[in-house]
Formats: sequence, C-alpha cells, structure tokens
Amino acid sequence: MGCQLFLYHIILSNIMLNELDKELERRGHRFVRYADDCMIFCKSRKSTQRTLENIIPFIERKLFLKVNRKKTGEAHISKVKYLGYSFYRYKGKCRFRVHSKSVAKMRNKIRELTNRNNGMSNTKREGKYQQYVRGWVNYFKLADMKQLLRETDEWARRRIRAVYWKQWKRIRTKYRMLKALGLEHWKAKELACSRKSYWRMAQVISCVFTNKIIAKLGYTSMLDYYLVVYEN
Repeated sequence: MGCQLFLYHIILSNIMLNELDKELERRGHRFVRYADDCMIFCKSRKSTQRTLENIIPFIERKLFLKVNRKKTGEAHISKVKYLGYSFYRYKGKCRFRVHSKSVAKMRNKIRELTNRNNGMSNTKREGKYQQYVRGWVNYFKLADMKQLLRETDEWARRRIRAVYWKQWKRIRTKYRMLKALGLEHWKAKELACSRKSYWRMAQVISCVFTNKIIAKLGYTSMLDYYLVVYEN
C-alpha cells in the first residue's frame, strides 16, 4: 500500500508540475526535478533570489499549489542535499557524493541489522543485510564513494564477527569454532578463554574469521558490489 501511494504521488506530481517544467524551460533556466522536489540552477545569489521571487508566485497563483517555504531557499551547490546526494566540483565538473545525513541513516540501519541483541536468526540477518546493501548501493551508484564503502565494510564486518562471537557463548564452542577456522590448538584455547569484550574479540579473530568467510555467509561487500554496478 505504501509503495502504491508513493507511485501515485510521483505520477500526480509529474502531471501537476509539468507546467512548471515548461515555464522554467521558457525562461531559460537549468533545472532538475523529481516528483515535487526541484532544483533550479542560477549563476549568482541575486539571480537566485530573483528566480525565487518569480517562480513561487507562478506555482501558487497559476498552478494553485502551496510551496513549503521552510524547505524552499537558496544555497550553494556544495551545501545542497538532493534525493540523498550532495555535490562537489572536480576539474570543472560537478560530481556526486552521498550526503552526510544519508551516510548516517545507512550506518544506523547496518547497526540495527548487526545488533547482537536483536534476536534475529543468522539466515534472516544475512538475507536482510544483503537486500539492504544491494538496494542502497544501487540507489547511490552515481556517487564517488569508494573510501566511504571501504571504511563501512571494515566496520560492518567487525560488527558481524562480534555477533557470531557472542552466539558461540561457551568456551568449548568458541574453541571448536576457532579450530574449524584453522587456528592451532594452543591459540584457539587462549582466545576461547579470553575475557575481552565482544567488540575487541571481533578484531582479534579477523585473522581467521576472514572477509571471504563473511562473504560466503551472505554478507555482501558494499565496495565489491559498488564496483560491479558502477562499471555497468
């Protein structure tokens, strides 16, 4: 139902604001619009203010639509958040980044999925994690974010290792799992008896609970998936 309402919203917005697109084109403005979210590009602050003064009355008086004044204003392109993206200039060209608020939202979601106390089964967690990562990366694939994803992968894998370390609970289980991962008897016994925190142990066991093992469990690497969809 929520998805249907969203689609209706987009369709109605496109119908109602089609006249706005024509008016902006007639005035020679460069702009981009998605549903009712629109950005108009101007060369100066004065030009921006003048455009706002002219376009808002057109929307409200000609199209009979109400403009949300709190969300409407002027800003330099580097300060703008649009559909989760932010922008910057590189060698004279406009490039995309993931806005800091979108990054924070993504990390909160991963934190939720990899919470050691959420009672989620491993199978369910792995499936939900993969689904979220693929959807998020596909949406933001236009952004330059290799370093962001590299750091996020490292942080998320450590959280995943902490989940499994807590699940193993008993010393005997930890020892058995560490041996299965390839550790020698004495080292597996030493780590199994450790009283360090889950977070600390997640880093310690990374040498045997490798990234490849995590990937085989179903936890898609954000960076690896980004490199696939970005190139295609």
